[in-house]
Amino acid sequence: MPNPCSAGHLVVRQLERSGVERVYCVPGESYLDVLDGLHDSPIDTVVCRHEGGAGFMAVAEGRLTGRPGVAMVTRGPGAANAAIAVHTAWQDATPMVLFAGLIPAGQRYRESFQEFDPNAWFGSTAKRVLVLDDPAAAAGIVAEAMQVAVTGRPGPVVVGLPETTLTELTDGVTLPPRAPARPAPSPADLDTIGGLLAGARAPVVVAGGEGWTEQAARDLADWAEAAALPVLTDFRAYDVIDHDSAGYAGSLGYGRSASAAAVLRDSDLQLWLGCPRGDVPTDSSTLGMGAASVYIGPDPAAHGHTGRLDATVVATPAAFVAAARDVLVRPDADPAPMRAAHEAHRAWSRPVPDGDRGVDLGAAFGILRRTMDLSETDPVVTFGAGNHALWPQRYLPAHRPGSLLAPRNGAMGFGIPAAVAAALVQPGRRVLSVAGDGCFLMNGQELAVAVDRRLPVLVLIVDNGCYATIRAHQETHYPGRPSGTGLSNPDFAELAKAYGAFGATVTHTSEFEVALRKALDTPGPAVLHLRTDPSTRGPVS
Repeated sequence: MPNPCSAGHLVVRQLERSGVERVYCVPGESYLDVLDGLHDSPIDTVVCRHEGGAGFMAVAEGRLTGRPGVAMVTRGPGAANAAIAVHTAWQDATPMVLFAGLIPAGQRYRESFQEFDPNAWFGSTAKRVLVLDDPAAAAGIVAEAMQVAVTGRPGPVVVGLPETTLTELTDGVTLPPRAPARPAPSPADLDTIGGLLAGARAPVVVAGGEGWTEQAARDLADWAEAAALPVLTDFRAYDVIDHDSAGYAGSLGYGRSASAAAVLRDSDLQLWLGCPRGDVPTDSSTLGMGAASVYIGPDPAAHGHTGRLDATVVATPAAFVAAARDVLVRPDADPAPMRAAHEAHRAWSRPVPDGDRGVDLGAAFGILRRTMDLSETDPVVTFGAGNHALWPQRYLPAHRPGSLLAPRNGAMGFGIPAAVAAALVQPGRRVLSVAGDGCFLMNGQELAVAVDRRLPVLVLIVDNGCYATIRAHQETHYPGRPSGTGLSNPDFAELAKAYGAFGATVTHTSEFEVALRKALDTPGPAVLHLRTDPSTRGPVS
């Protein structure tokens, strides 16, 4: 006979059986019994400073591992704070599970303290919303949530945990984890794409999405080079292929190069691998929309794919490229256009000076590349949303999947929590986070977690004293009338020291290398406060 336990403890046991290694949480009285179950659990409980930070850490873990990252928050305000992470996981198609405490079931619909309706709040931005009303169903609900988050198009699942249900005893037992579907292309699928490739003059692969392994990235590069197929990557998914591969032609979306845009614009067949043809990589559905397109991914509905769709292949990216490298070859194809596109991208991504005032970020990123020897250290790079992201996404090459953590939905405040998660998931690997002044102040308090865990996180804070992305739009549409975009910032170096991290302020490019070397020699987290020219909006073209 099974030993009775509380539903809250059964939730924890099922998470253990599901292979969850850590949960990111802000504690709350609504799920005390789950916290009690974690007390004796091998699961690492990462205590965060804000629910948005906890949720972003879970999103980052989901992207790095392919397994759902897990966050736990309390009812009402806690769940509201975590909503930004759910939206990010939804639009980015990243697996995560959010457990949110709820009021006791008997107090519903009375406007009770911190009451909210999880279905009403999250029904449009989660793959599924589940509520644990039956204590005996605890293990089943957890197993379902973990499976749904990774099956088909990945995304977030929200699980509501009523406070009193968690303390009820149950004879329920843990269940074997549900295996997600891993679809592979059929011979007919490969024949269809082979026929399209045979008739194409300028085919291109656009790769992105989740589920990329190091073997899949190698298979993609081998296939592209053998078949003379240039590979573009979706917005903020540029780590799915080694940038040294002759097939890599650049990344699409905000901050993309003219050469990458030209490859997509001039194509007559687009193979969208792991990602749909959405509005961001196509410049608001204006770039390359006349070409034939194929969606290849785990989502049968090709959610988010716009315009012409000539074929759909339901397969994971890993399964598809494993088959394609041996079957979809083009022995007579001319590799010259692919190589030219690769060389154009290499030239565009070499750091060049931006100017003389303050810290020249173009020059600084050149120093950073040389000093860190990125091909050897292979850091995880994280950033949020804002003009500061233009420099790392242009100048910092990636060589394997899991080298980039950035929100495809444009959420600010992502970079620091993502850096913490990356350092926990891949211990010992250097993590580099580039943050804008506005972006850092949204979740910069998670630096406290990095200090507490002595994580090797290097943070570069680009301080231009404004929300520069919005200011740039104002300068275009409302010249001479800046409004609501100015920032008065703290001394970020002193703030870092107050947390217990290394901190240094850099006011001119000539000071950067010395400060960088000191930061890299720091065993724990380090912050460099870079004062930049407020008029600079991005790297020189």
